[in-house]
Parts: sequence; C-alpha cells; structure tokens
Amino acid sequence: MNDICSWTIHELVAAMEKGQVTSKEAVEAYLGRIAKVGPKLNAYITVDEEGARKAAVEADKRRAAGEATPLLGAPLAIKDLLATEGLRTTCGSKILDNFVPPYDSFAVARLKQAGAVILGKTNMDEFAMGSSNETSHYGPARNPWNTSKIPGGSSGGSAVAVAADLCAGALGSDTGGSIRQPASLCGIVGLKPTYGRVSRFGLVAFASSLDQIGPMTKDIRDAAILTSVISGHDPMDSTCSSEPLGDYLSGLEDGVEGMVVGVPDEYFIEGMDPEVEQKVREAINILEQKGATVRRISLPHTKYAVPTYYVIAPAEASSNLARYDGVKYGYRDMEAEGLSSMYCSTRNKGFGSEVKRRIMLGTYALSAGYYDAYYLKALKARTLIKRDFQEAFKDVSVIVAPTAPAAAFGLGERVDDPLKMYLSDIFTISANLAGIPGVSVPCGFTTGGEPVGLQILGSYFQEASTLRVARAVEREIGITTVKPRVDN
Repeated sequence: MNDICSWTIHELVAAMEKGQVTSKEAVEAYLGRIAKVGPKLNAYITVDEEGARKAAVEADKRRAAGEATPLLGAPLAIKDLLATEGLRTTCGSKILDNFVPPYDSFAVARLKQAGAVILGKTNMDEFAMGSSNETSHYGPARNPWNTSKIPGGSSGGSAVAVAADLCAGALGSDTGGSIRQPASLCGIVGLKPTYGRVSRFGLVAFASSLDQIGPMTKDIRDAAILTSVISGHDPMDSTCSSEPLGDYLSGLEDGVEGMVVGVPDEYFIEGMDPEVEQKVREAINILEQKGATVRRISLPHTKYAVPTYYVIAPAEASSNLARYDGVKYGYRDMEAEGLSSMYCSTRNKGFGSEVKRRIMLGTYALSAGYYDAYYLKALKARTLIKRDFQEAFKDVSVIVAPTAPAAAFGLGERVDDPLKMYLSDIFTISANLAGIPGVSVPCGFTTGGEPVGLQILGSYFQEASTLRVARAVEREIGITTVKPRVDN
C-alpha cells in the first residue's frame, strides 16, 4: 500500500479489479501525499477532497456491481482550463479566480463516464500563455527533480502532479508544446493528439486553431488508455473530427521493425544542449537497432515556425480573451466609475503581464493596415509548414526529434526575456501549426539529473503508430519507473 501512488493507471485499476485495493483507499493515499509534498511543488490550484471521496465511493459501488472500465476508480488531475461542473476553473488567472462552471468539458465528462475520480485542478501558465508555469497568478509550480527549476509550461502543474505521484494521470492542453515540453522536463509521457481528435468543448480557449487536449501519464500504455477514452466525435465542437478511432492498445507492443523513422536536420540546431542531443541520438540509435530504418529528412520551413506561431496564436488570443470584461462573470474592478473605465480597469488588474503582452501583439497583427502584412502572411507560412510534414510522411512512418532544446532551466532565469522564453518551444510549435499528433517520452537524464524527452511526430490520426514507436523507446530505455525524490 505504501507504493500505491507510484502505480500507473493500468496497474492501479488491475489491482482494484483483483480486490487488492479500493478506489477509496487509493484516493486517500493520494490526498495524503498531496497534503504532505504538495505545498513544496505547488502542482494544484484546487484540490477537491470532498468530490474525490464521493466519486471514489461511487466507483467502488460500480465495480461491486460488475462494471469494468480501464479508468474505473483511477484518481486523475485536470489542467485548470478544462471546465468542471461545480469545481472552480481559474485558467491560472486572477480574472477567473472565483469562476465555477455549470457544466463539464467533453473530455472531463468522458473521464467521469468511465468512472475516473477527479482529485483537483492543476497549476498552469495564465490562460496557457507560457513555457515555464511562471505566469500563473497562483505562483509557479516547481520541478520535482529539482525544485529550483521550472517544470515547463503551460501544463506544468499536470506534469508535476504526474511526475511526483500526486495523481495517477492527468489531462493537459497543448497549443504550442504545452503538453510535450513540460512532459519532457519532468520525465513523464505527454501526448498531443491530432487536431480535432479530442473535442475542445469546455476548454477555455487560448488559440482555437491550435489548442488540443491530451494525456500526461507515467507510461505509454496509460497515454493510450486516456486517449481512447477522451477521443471521439462531438457535435458541440465543429472542429472535432468524425474520423474513426484507432485502437491505441492492440499494437502497442509490436515494435518498430520495418518502420521508417525520419530525423529532420532542422531540429538539431546550434545552441542546443549537447547532453540533450546525445540522449536523443542514443534513443534514435536504439530504434535503428530494433529494426527501424533511420533516414535524414528536411522540413525546410521550420525556421518560420516560431514567428508564425507568435502572430497566429496572439491574434486568436486577442479575440478569445475579449470576453473577459467584468460584465457577466469573473473578476470585476468594483472601484471603477463608468462602463468604459470598468472594462479597462478590470482587464488591466485581472490579466497578468504576459497575457496583456500577447493580447496587444495579437490586436496589432489584426489591425487595419497590418492584417495582410502579419496575420495573412503567417497563415501562408503555416500552410508551407504543414506541406513540409505532408511531403515527409510520404516517405517516413514517424519523425523523431528532441522535445525541447535544453533541460529545465532555473526559476526566474528567463522571466525578463520573453524571446528567449518563446524559443523553449522551438521544436514543438510546428506540430500544432500542422495539426499532427506528437508524443514526448523520457529518453535519459543529463549529468545534472534533469530528464530529457524524445519527441515522436506522426501523420494525421496516426496516434497508434506514434505511441507504438514511443513504447519501443520506453521499453528499451526503461526510465519511466525512475522517480524524483520529493518526500524529504
């Protein structure tokens, strides 16, 4: 029972099915651990002790009645931008500090239908705008491998909660790498599905054409399980695909023999941490040893990815965040006099500096006289980036690359240098612009003990083959069972 919090979802559910442990016991173990080490890591914004205990009792009743699902009774955490009925959803922002949604997001509803238990809502960069979890109104989450380091962002709290065994698994969202980058820096698995694979209904929008919900887990099998549960068509989201679901579990152990693995020249750049590159290339060599054909490829428009993203994403954010004006919900400056003053003062006091920076950037890019020069040009560049991947996938099964150019950096190290911070996502942004799936799987550690992630990118709706390659790496390198020491 002492190790219950370290179990994967599939290990925990299997133990429940055998009668070795109940969901109620598992929830109590997690709540105890959150109380013990949670304050050190700041992974959660809200812990729902009462709701989790009630859900655990219900899950145990469902199991006693003969029901069985891959998530029944599993204690999970949810990034704090997914609507949860009756449970505060803040987006890491002062402006939504007391917002309680009247409904569940599609993904959360799917988890509850499958019998999962929601432990609480995890810390994040404000409105998912950040790469380090330092823009959160509730303070930064801390990397469990080294609490003086950032956990990555924007889904930093979910990554920390999974890595530090504060939940069995979690959901995050990925707009430019916000699942994969913190997964890499915290030594866990993180999957961004194909755009449209998972409904965005109930996801508080940052950039609607880029946002995607996905799992953050202790191993690849758990990622496959969670993806299976939250995927599927939803008429409430017009961008959600009706493409048939793949079977993410059946071929997971099939290995990589006969597959062609593309290695893009543009993802191994000057200034990249040599230790990160070494671990990534070692993982690529393992794939070759296991029967994959490794082939150098080029994605020539990769150099435009960061500037393209930082025109499109802020432009969409400036539109999406216009609704936060203090009128219908969220924070309102009660001292302001007059409607116009209330609008301005509420937004000025309610949003943090990074959110305001991106709103202003986006509004400028969309303004008369600049739309064609910036936004329209960015959309054209996005098309070129997408075509690069489409051409590449005619010859290769998957593309492998580093997830991040370096391991975790120190808290406060880049907060005054936005451009350097934005470059943290240089290897992850392109997948969002193209809409393809990508997974980060741990592939080693630096000499300083920081995790390194390998990124595997697949073609559209090819999550199954992407996870299969990631599982081959996980099976051979076997470091997902190594845990950070945060108990002391």
